[in-house]
Amino acid sequence: MTTGANDPPYETRPLSPKAATAAGVYDWMLGGSTHTDDDARVAGQLLGAMPMIARTMRYNREFLQRGVRFLCQAGIRQFLDLGSGVPTVGNVHEIAQHEAPGARVVYVDYNQPAVDKGRELLAGNPDATCIQADLREPARIFAHPEVRALLDLDQPVALLMIAVLHFIGDDEHPGDLVESYTRRLSPGSYLALTHGARIDDASRLRAQQTVAVAAYDYGVFERTFVRSAEEIRTLFGAAELVEPGLVYLPDWRPADPGYTPDDEDESRIVGMGGIARLD
Repeated sequence: MTTGANDPPYETRPLSPKAATAAGVYDWMLGGSTHTDDDARVAGQLLGAMPMIARTMRYNREFLQRGVRFLCQAGIRQFLDLGSGVPTVGNVHEIAQHEAPGARVVYVDYNQPAVDKGRELLAGNPDATCIQADLREPARIFAHPEVRALLDLDQPVALLMIAVLHFIGDDEHPGDLVESYTRRLSPGSYLALTHGARIDDASRLRAQQTVAVAAYDYGVFERTFVRSAEEIRTLFGAAELVEPGLVYLPDWRPADPGYTPDDEDESRIVGMGGIARLD
C-alpha cells in the first residue's frame, strides 16, 4: 500500500442545485424513489433518444449483484464503492452481507442528497456507511475517518467503479485515477468496473447514442464519455481480468446456466464490464 504523494491534482467540482444528477437519473431508471423532478425529466429525455437505455442500466445493476457474489465467494469481505449513488434495495451491502455476514461496505458519492439518503438507509448497520467525497480525490477518501474505521487496507478490498469512469474525461486521465486507488490496495484485492461502450459503426444505434449523450450532458451536471472496448480495457492497467474478461454486461457470468447472448438485444452492447484481481 502506498501513499498519495504522487496523485494527480484532481479537483472537486461544485454541484448545481438545479441540475439533474447521475444518481437520480439512475435511480429513476431502476424504478426507485430517490430522485427529483429534474432527474425524472432528463431520464425521460434519455429514453426518448435511446429507448433501450433503461434495460442497459438494469444490466449494470445485475452485473454489480453478480459481481459482489463472486467477490464474496473469492473471500472478499471489504468493499469500497465509488460513485455509488443511493444504496437502495439490492445494492452492495445487502448482497455482500447476505453472502458473508459481517462484510464491510463504504459507499462514496459526491452528491450530498444521495449521501444523506444513504446514511438514512444505513442507520443501524454498523458494517456499512456512506460518505460524501469526489472519486477524483483518492487521498481524501482513504484518509476519511469512516473509511479508516471500516476498512483494513492491509487486507484485500474490492474496489467498485461501477458506471462511474465514463464521467471522467480523457483530460482527467482516468487510467491514472484508477491506479491512484489500486496501488493503495493489498495484493489479493479486486477491481470491478463497468463503463458505457461506444457504438462505432454508422448505425441507427450509434445515432441514438450520440443524441442520448448530448441530452444527458445538457440536462445532468456530470458529462459522460463513452469509450471503445480497447479503451475500457486499458483502465484495468496491468491487472489480470478474471474469466470471462471484459464483456458486455449481461454476458459476465450470467446467473442462468442456459443463457445465450442475444445479438438482437441492442441494450446488451451499450455497456461493458469486468473484474480483475490485483496482485
